[in-house]
Amino acid sequence: MIDQLESNYNCANASQDLYELKREIAQLQLKQHLSSEEQQLLNRCANQMSFIKNKCAIDNGREENNHPV
Repeated sequence: MIDQLESNYNCANASQDLYELKREIAQLQLKQHLSSEEQQLLNRCANQMSFIKNKCAIDNGREENNHPV
């Protein structure tokens, strides 16, 4: 997970960051029951994804096709 996002976020990192956030979210969603800490982490990852998509003007269709191999 990205430690801190700020208004000067470099959108050149968006593809890799979104890929990592999606992977982390998927791992958390596999669990049957999330602790409160895990739920907070899940929420934070989702918020970070939204921030990056908004900041870098990425729509869901474009983001899906731009993850690293």
